[in-house]
Amino acid sequence: MAWWHRAGTIAAIRAAAMAALAMAPLAMAPLAMAPLAMAAPLAARPLGARSFDSDWRFTRGDVAGAEAAGFADAAWTSVDLPHDWAIAGPFDEHAAATGSGAFLPSGVAWYRKHFTLPADAAGKRVFVEFDGVMERSGVWINGHHVGYRPSGYASFRYEVTPHLHAGENVLAVRADTASQPASRWYAGGGIYRHVRLVVTGDVHADTWGTQVRVSALDAAIADLSIGSAVVNQSAAPVMARLEAVIRTPDGRELTAFTSDTTTLPAGRTTALAVTGRLANPRRWDIGDPALYSALVRVRAADGNVLYEERVPFGVRDARFVPATGFWLNGRNVKLKGVAIHADGGPFGMAVPLAVYERRLRGLQRLGVNAIRTAHHPFSPEFLDLCDRLGLIVMDEAFDMWTVAKNPQDYHLFFTDWSSIDARDFVRRDRNHPSVVIWSIGNEIHDTPYPLVAQSIIERLKAVFHAEDPTRPVTMALFRPNTTHDYENGTADLLDVVGQNYRETELAKAHADKPSRAIIGTENSKNRGSWIVVRDDPAYAGMFLWTGADYLGEADRIGWPAISNPSGLVDRVDGVKPIGWERASWWSQAPVVKIARRVTPVIDVSEMPTMVGIAVPQPKGPGALADWSPTDRGRHDETVEVYANADTVELLLNGRSLGRKPRHADDSAITWTVPFVAGELRAVGYRAGRKVAEDVLRTAGPARAIRLVPEATRVGSGFDDVVAVEVQVVDARGVVVPDATTPIALSIQGPGALAAFDNGSITDHTPFTASVRQVAGGRAVAFVRGKGTGRFTLTAHADGLADATIAAIARP
Repeated sequence: MAWWHRAGTIAAIRAAAMAALAMAPLAMAPLAMAPLAMAAPLAARPLGARSFDSDWRFTRGDVAGAEAAGFADAAWTSVDLPHDWAIAGPFDEHAAATGSGAFLPSGVAWYRKHFTLPADAAGKRVFVEFDGVMERSGVWINGHHVGYRPSGYASFRYEVTPHLHAGENVLAVRADTASQPASRWYAGGGIYRHVRLVVTGDVHADTWGTQVRVSALDAAIADLSIGSAVVNQSAAPVMARLEAVIRTPDGRELTAFTSDTTTLPAGRTTALAVTGRLANPRRWDIGDPALYSALVRVRAADGNVLYEERVPFGVRDARFVPATGFWLNGRNVKLKGVAIHADGGPFGMAVPLAVYERRLRGLQRLGVNAIRTAHHPFSPEFLDLCDRLGLIVMDEAFDMWTVAKNPQDYHLFFTDWSSIDARDFVRRDRNHPSVVIWSIGNEIHDTPYPLVAQSIIERLKAVFHAEDPTRPVTMALFRPNTTHDYENGTADLLDVVGQNYRETELAKAHADKPSRAIIGTENSKNRGSWIVVRDDPAYAGMFLWTGADYLGEADRIGWPAISNPSGLVDRVDGVKPIGWERASWWSQAPVVKIARRVTPVIDVSEMPTMVGIAVPQPKGPGALADWSPTDRGRHDETVEVYANADTVELLLNGRSLGRKPRHADDSAITWTVPFVAGELRAVGYRAGRKVAEDVLRTAGPARAIRLVPEATRVGSGFDDVVAVEVQVVDARGVVVPDATTPIALSIQGPGALAAFDNGSITDHTPFTASVRQVAGGRAVAFVRGKGTGRFTLTAHADGLADATIAAIARP
């Protein structure tokens, strides 16, 4: 049996885990059982880290000499980070990035930051840590080149100590997206994630070198193994020990663990480890994402603290079992997941945390309990958020290996950089309890060459298992029956076999070889796909393509489309009828939602590839959540109700059209309804008791604007935004679904418009513009504070009554 579902004695498990912690960073360690303890909601970082986001200078174009300390940059634009310069546009049908890149610009950009070292940095080691630079980045300090990174998704840290001096220093960064097409979706441009300055002593943990792990777990105890790769950059050996102070999820100091004192040789990295036990630990779980923290210190023999960092972690037992799928803390859980891209709609790739939180909470309300990071490392704070919200994560590393998907993509760098990027990826993310499985690739085009693909799988698995022997490795196989992955041994190199689409093929692969653990890595939203996963206990779960509409990958549609409309929610997180249909299958809360079926959907997921591509899909929106058809004359409408109630009653203008039961195959409950203007109401019942209802009303002519804020207090930092829905309504307050009215927004007081979007896949208005048409009668404005005090947001449109709301800004 495989390691992630093999039973063993507590003593054996503890011994294996401790042996793994003691291994050198890239050595292959013994594989331990799956109970884990990892970091959340703030990533593990040295306590000497501080934000380095503010007051940068920026320019587009490849400027000769811009790396030099004395270069004249006074005329450059002042920006704060994170900063995605490409999202400002313009959209251009002839953009080099094509529809894959949302027809947005690409090219070289430079950033420079002038700074003076803080007083407490004197005599210390100084590092600069980037969460991500898009892409092919070069970094200079005072004219000295300190690093290059081809991947735009990799996080990295450079030491700059030798090149610093008293007074002003200059950090310069070159970000290069000029080689196009290089991505299959919108990837942004520039320093689009956070940057930190890290100040330490000569003795400090290596980058992402500290790990908290559960080495044994039962109902009464959790044995912790806490290890750190400690670097001694001083000129002499140092006697030191490792200690960890544990705090409970409610912040109380619980206990402390201390190792023996040992020698840290000069110029070497030494693995230090400490063990201890938690009694009756509160487990991290989907419904209770309980997070402990460990203050991990390296303390000298004389008691002085040489280094410290805080590592949040969760205690949980996650495993994949071939016969019964995924288990969390002793419960069999079906993963009801979605794949999402990292962009935040109108924010591009520089995404405020509030935008991610709004999206993830909205998906959770639809019954989603798992996220696949498609198809690359996301930002650390995204995983922190998943930890805090109790979402399961499939953490994915690569979209391609040595065979290209675009001429200028990462395949050019894979051979030289993939082991480095994989190692850093695992080290950075292994302390997150939300992460339960690693994915080393998505629809990899190397698999037609089994010897090549299998050698890469073995190499990457060795890296992943060495850095984290607690989680299984999968990849998203693409048409494995065509490349014979189930016969030639490729699939069985994976700890958990993952396949995109064609759910019955994966079910058969398990039936043919019951020792295979299986998971749907990418799946269609067709009901048939869900039924296969729902009814097969071996299926650990599925990840829909996709959770949310995303920028780019619009080539199949073509100009003027700028984004891919495949989500359960649109680009500004408005739930589509297909999202409510999914909620009726996945949500534990009562769901009753009405829609009009406008165009049919043909399921091609199980057809042979060329047949599926050739089958024409009906054009149109599929279903609409309104009772306002363009034709207001006598005609029949097909009404669908998505519900998880036992029975549903449909009423038109108060007259019952009958009750119908929920279908065992999860198909929508349907009525053919002769259209009459007025009110359509659906009421759901469980055990004869009303549990939920939905109402659609026929809209009249547009009369006014309505603003619906999701909060009335907002901070003034980058991550602080509040969404305000902008609606065009009739005289009775019904949203007018065919309204396309341009709305002008203005703010008075200490507030700012951060972005304005309507979710339309063909609207080319800049996202920072204050005037935008509504789509489907709606748009969403994102506002943030600018200091302290009350501000107002006013919406105006010719011929409609204005709307104004007030909000409070805080620092």
